[in-house]
Amino acid sequence: MHPIVIYILGGIALLSVAVYFLQERFIFKPEKLRDDFRFKYDIPFEELFFYPAPGVRINGLHFYRKEPKGLILYLHGNTRSIKGWARYAKDFYRYDYDVVLVDYRGFGKSTGKRNEKDMLADIQYVYDELTKKYPQHHILVYGRSIGSGFAAKIASDNMPRYLILDSPYYSFRKVVERFLPILPVKYVLRYHLRTDRWIMKVNCHTYIIHGTRDKLIPIRHSEKLRQLNPGKITLISIEGGRHNNLPSFPEYHAFIRDILKY
Repeated sequence: MHPIVIYILGGIALLSVAVYFLQERFIFKPEKLRDDFRFKYDIPFEELFFYPAPGVRINGLHFYRKEPKGLILYLHGNTRSIKGWARYAKDFYRYDYDVVLVDYRGFGKSTGKRNEKDMLADIQYVYDELTKKYPQHHILVYGRSIGSGFAAKIASDNMPRYLILDSPYYSFRKVVERFLPILPVKYVLRYHLRTDRWIMKVNCHTYIIHGTRDKLIPIRHSEKLRQLNPGKITLISIEGGRHNNLPSFPEYHAFIRDILKY
């Protein structure tokens, strides 16, 4: 074998090992909060704690109405904590919906070692706890960016009223392959989040919102998802929208309003 080929293969092998062990640092960008941190907002809320497994604590916020029309379970992106993501609660609260946001393991006040299986189990536990107060047909599951995979899985295993995906990926592996095409991503990646498989099993109607100029997760991911179940998926494209600025478009809020009316 030519020495150059050996060097190339060796480089790919070393990079693959590095990606396998360090991928958490690239995928998740959590903001951690002290246990005594106090949340402050100008609308009624309560702080929640869930304990899905020994040594694991999932922190959440519940923004509530006196007579809610339903509940939005909001699963956020891969950065910050619910302290910052909570500002989006008003997009749903204004239409008389309760909103619950939760932090993944290692985010905010949530604790526990992250892996795909356990994170999915955490969200299912939270969903089960919420169904003790809200009937499933009053629950809407909203997943933003990386949260869209978790949202699709929860919707596929339960019977919420609607599933709303904001800038979702076809599968998380497809996102990573765009940036690391030379690596055997299928074997190196520990988070696959198969939205494409789960969305096929979702029985409620799914609304997908995606910007046409999203460079991190191109809109073709959503277009491919819609093709998997066109009768139950509505794709709403926001012209000129990027990955992190959809709420700055009036069209986004108009679509949310129209979805929540029904």
